[in-house]
Amino acid sequence: MTEHPVPSASARALVSGAYDTHVHIAPDVMERRIDDLDLARRFAEVGLAGFVVKSHYVATAERAAVVRKAVPGVDVLGAITLNGSMGGMNPAAVEIAGRQGARIVWMPTVDSRNQRSSVATDLPGATPAMWGALQADLVEQGIVPEIVDVVDGDGAVPENVRRVLRVLARHDLVLATGHLSGAEILAVVRAARQEGVRRIVVTHPEFTSQRLPVAQQRELAAEGALLERCFTTPYTGKVSWADLFDNIRQVGPEHSLLSSDLGQPFNPPVEDGLPLFAERLLAAGFTEDEVHTMAVTNSRFVASGSAAPVPTR
Repeated sequence: MTEHPVPSASARALVSGAYDTHVHIAPDVMERRIDDLDLARRFAEVGLAGFVVKSHYVATAERAAVVRKAVPGVDVLGAITLNGSMGGMNPAAVEIAGRQGARIVWMPTVDSRNQRSSVATDLPGATPAMWGALQADLVEQGIVPEIVDVVDGDGAVPENVRRVLRVLARHDLVLATGHLSGAEILAVVRAARQEGVRRIVVTHPEFTSQRLPVAQQRELAAEGALLERCFTTPYTGKVSWADLFDNIRQVGPEHSLLSSDLGQPFNPPVEDGLPLFAERLLAAGFTEDEVHTMAVTNSRFVASGSAAPVPTR
């Protein structure tokens, strides 16, 4: 595999006790760098609390439960993404995931109207998302799912989406906004608050098909959402590091959540994502307390609903 930077011991210590709330690991429908059992062992070795297993295509709560038993002490959590393979806006699928102990429910990603209709292009030299090839193959076979809408023609959140949000609220699941557009995100976040959802994450707002302006990010932060800053987005060239840092500063570090979005075979080891991110932030002038808030305090709130107890630094 490609050579990558190795984080320092001090950076690892700074993010000790954090969760990585967004990883793509094996088993999956595409090649991944590491599987969930081996990653749990690596997290135990480096002092990270746990991770959330994301798949664009399958629910992951069952396998997370198995990994927790196999690797005690590492809190591996499951999730579901409401793409076509899960039945789209499917409250029954979310109910089952909740009963199985899932933690995060992502709104549609690859099957969202925004992602399907996006004409945005990556920056020159950026590494394309791996799921693009699979989506193209589904199109070629004529079995690509229908678009999963989250708003109606008037921009309002319809009842089928609100049913899903009520299931999230009942199980105290985390809503993540997937690959929705800015207007869709704001509508869904407001509806989620109305339906009693307590924890909301705006998924990588700097991603190619989203690129939410600062004013919109601030509006979402005012609604109580955390803005997810994924290591892979700048690392793979989809946004510049400088623009990402500027967004964090303008919105406020207290409203940001660090995750890696790692697991691709050509990217750094998953367990290195958060400390490498911490080093970049420190070099850009963020304080240790700000990095700790984004990486540890906020990730523990997302993963467990509480920021405490956080290991001392």
